Amino acid sequence: MSDSTALSAEDLIAQYGGIALDKQNDLSALIGNNNWNADLNEGVISFGDQLTFPIQILGTFSHSSETFLWGWANTQSNIPENLLQQAAQLKAYGEAHQLPLFTTSQFDGSVNDVHYIGLIASGMFDASAYYVADYGSGALLVTIQSDVIDKTRTDAPQRVLTVFPQLISLFEMDHQQALSSYLNAKAFQVTTKDKELSATYNGSTIVATFDELSRLASLNGTLS
Repeated sequence: MSDSTALSAEDLIAQYGGIALDKQNDLSALIGNNNWNADLNEGVISFGDQLTFPIQILGTFSHSSETFLWGWANTQSNIPENLLQQAAQLKAYGEAHQLPLFTTSQFDGSVNDVHYIGLIASGMFDASAYYVADYGSGALLVTIQSDVIDKTRTDAPQRVLTVFPQLISLFEMDHQQALSSYLNAKAFQVTTKDKELSATYNGSTIVATFDELSRLASLNGTLS
């Protein structure tokens, strides 16, 4: 995570949201319908008997109060400090760049906000994925780092055509900036001219156009 350029939360979701949401597809395919189980003493989350991954804890969401509590502010749960490193780094980043999202210990929100934070953190820390572990009264937000997940990653160009529209339907952002960042992260060669973007990767081409507000107008692909 670089502090060289101050970014707003909207900039961050545009920069990291696409590739992070892409990674969620890989995690979902890998864990299937397995239930989760977290062991904070070991610092891991498990899905069934075969899949166990190291985690970092970002925070918790309460369904009843509809509030998000950052892990660094959750003194009652005695979360091991080594599992709060990323949460602490996000707080420091927020303090340096005046981002209340990362510095307000507890705030009103929705499950959508939990995913918003998860996507940003997953991208900023180059995590394998994030996971919202629902335990009934609330949910635990974690990032996951595992070679097992990384090795299942698909670079299929056609995924862009489904993931990107999903991303911009969920969150406000600069669509042109977000698509360019997503395609760069997937190793496309990206060219932009005014409100047009073209990108190529291994013989596949994606072309997009945007309106005067940088909102997506069209997205098409010629995929090999």
